[in-house]
Amino acid sequence: MKRQILMTAILTLAPISMALAAQASGKITAISKNADTITLSDGKTYNLPEGIEDTKLRVGEKVQLTYTIKGRKAVVSQMTPQKK
Repeated sequence: MKRQILMTAILTLAPISMALAAQASGKITAISKNADTITLSDGKTYNLPEGIEDTKLRVGEKVQLTYTIKGRKAVVSQMTPQKK
């Protein structure tokens, strides 16, 4: 009975934990204006939503971003430039 309750709790809370925001920082190594994505020095690609303008971003700029995983994409919700 305890095991069943534990499994139910895990299955119920798993989607909630996946929706939590994560943070990353690094230098921008690539910008794709067509795909609305940036790639950081960690090698990961992040999707930029409407409202975050990629026209102001430059390769080599250091940024910190907050993102969530939606489907298989890391979608940026906030991005701030960092001092070099």
